[in-house]
Amino acid sequence: MRVRFSSVLTVLFPLWALLGVGAALAWPEAIAAGRPAIVPLLGLVMFGMGLTLAPRDFVAVAKRPSHVALGTALQFGIMPLAGWIVGLALGLPRDLLIGLVLVGACPGGTASNVICYLARGDVALSITLTTVSTVLAVALTPALTWLYIGQLVPVPVVPMLLTILEVILLPVAAGVVLNRLIGGRLGALKDMFPLVSVAAIVVIIAIVVALNAGRVASLAWALAAAVVLHNGIGLAAGYAVPRLMGWDARLARTIAIEVGMQNSGLGVALATQFFSAAAALPGALFSVWHNLSGAALAALWARNGPRETPREAPAP
Repeated sequence: MRVRFSSVLTVLFPLWALLGVGAALAWPEAIAAGRPAIVPLLGLVMFGMGLTLAPRDFVAVAKRPSHVALGTALQFGIMPLAGWIVGLALGLPRDLLIGLVLVGACPGGTASNVICYLARGDVALSITLTTVSTVLAVALTPALTWLYIGQLVPVPVVPMLLTILEVILLPVAAGVVLNRLIGGRLGALKDMFPLVSVAAIVVIIAIVVALNAGRVASLAWALAAAVVLHNGIGLAAGYAVPRLMGWDARLARTIAIEVGMQNSGLGVALATQFFSAAAALPGALFSVWHNLSGAALAALWARNGPRETPREAPAP
């Protein structure tokens, strides 16, 4: 019953996120004081991801090179470009454009693995794609951010790279090592981490909204439209390209979810550390929206195709 109750709380993430936004608007000064906690909280989430990974997840890359290559190419090829185009087309303020591109340049989100399972996709491929994009993000996220917005603001590529190493790669690696050494004795900890991850992301969203409390109302509609379009382009392109190549629907679903769902927490952490609080708003809203759109797609797609045998998936 404990695990079931925890799972229910985890699935209700959008509700907790909205409550966090309400709290941030009600007590902005108190919650904004938590800004230094954003990076450590993201590191905690990524450590939880590492706890659910094993060396076989990395070895799997060699067994499916074409699937992994296409998913990764779409992840880093479509999403930052789509963020840049959508931001310019909607005339977003500079800080929001920066944030939208930054979210697009981030790796796939860990929640994609859970959504993929619910959509009866290829969970093993989803986990492999998340793992590969997370590792590649150390170099590609700073490089792509510089490529698209370097003409607008200075992009500290090397400091960004070091920060990603600190909050993504090292915590994930620590989790993988711990899982390898004593994974069999970590059942309760693994059960707990999805809820811990949800709590951490909700706190991050609340802090970002609190930092922008005076501007949220004036930016809300344009920002919401940009995030919905950005996410929609990723999902549509991730599904359409594999289908046009003749791949089956199950693979296309998996790649669509992986491309459309970003590690928006990383985008928020990088935005607040290297750009501005306003630049973190797209990542905060993306965190909520991509879970809603992903869950809706999962419900639609779950009606068709065999359900894969469940395996541990990284915490959403």
